[in-house]
Amino acid sequence: MVIDESQRLAALNKYRILDTEPERSFDDLTLLASHICGTPIALISLIDRDRQWFKSRVGVTLTETSRSVAICAHAIQQADIFIVPDTLEDDTFRNNPYVAGEPRIRFYAGAPLITTDGHALGTLCVMDRIPRTLTTEQLEALEALRRQAQAQLQLRLNLKELEAALVARERSEAEQKRLINELNEALENVQKLSGLLPYCSACHFNMIIPADPLAIPRVTDGVKQMLTEKKWPEERIMAVELALQEALANAIRHGCGNISSRQVQCVVTVDDKGELLVVVRDPGPGFEAASVANPLAPENMLKPGGRGIFLINQLMDEVDFRDGGREVLMKKRKE
Repeated sequence: MVIDESQRLAALNKYRILDTEPERSFDDLTLLASHICGTPIALISLIDRDRQWFKSRVGVTLTETSRSVAICAHAIQQADIFIVPDTLEDDTFRNNPYVAGEPRIRFYAGAPLITTDGHALGTLCVMDRIPRTLTTEQLEALEALRRQAQAQLQLRLNLKELEAALVARERSEAEQKRLINELNEALENVQKLSGLLPYCSACHFNMIIPADPLAIPRVTDGVKQMLTEKKWPEERIMAVELALQEALANAIRHGCGNISSRQVQCVVTVDDKGELLVVVRDPGPGFEAASVANPLAPENMLKPGGRGIFLINQLMDEVDFRDGGREVLMKKRKE
């Protein structure tokens, strides 16, 4: 992978994310990566000119390191996940201070975070203190989480640019305040369950949203709050959130063709036994679930199709596609 470092740094600066405060949308991804891969350390690392800076971190207290000792600086030179099964067996890394000293990294796997125009800004990576590897399922899940991190970066950039454009147009003060507040609300995912349709005694709600990715947090945030109030374990809440995010994104992209005038329906219930039922329905032409290529098959490893369905199946206890693929039913138990 050929890297133009000056263009890469320009792309990184354009995202205006270095040295910003922690954000839950990124912290959720690192925590989920740590749980899925079974590693004590997970990071979202961005590679600056002379340093690597951590937007999110699990298992370490450092906020940045020198770029010269960053394993992630090697990972961004790859297009695919970069894996070091045992750092002490690798001439490049055995004398690294974070290998020889604390946190004594022995295993590393880093998925480059690549922009739409091909610049690797950093990685979503997991690390362990013992030599090991990842299963095929863990690699697929890490790949899916990488896509989510890239999408969060792009969404954050788009909202910031749109906010700046609105201010630059010098609209009236009242109109500026209204639109900018809407953008900030979308960015921070502060739409709570109270903004959804009323839910019944079984914690039920039925919501219809426009086929717009910006509408997804209104549903996922509400489900997250509902499950938190029901005292669900945090890692199971995050699994539900990510699966629902994938299902809604697929419905918007494939079922609605990204046409915002179309609508997606989401129904959520939790019964007295602690079983969650989620139904996502779109008005699209549908598809035959059985015909979707297995993304784990060697001939499909580089193809994008089927990865969302694979991730949903990994995260939820039961998944069923109905009405010709226009409706996906997902179940998850509290314990």
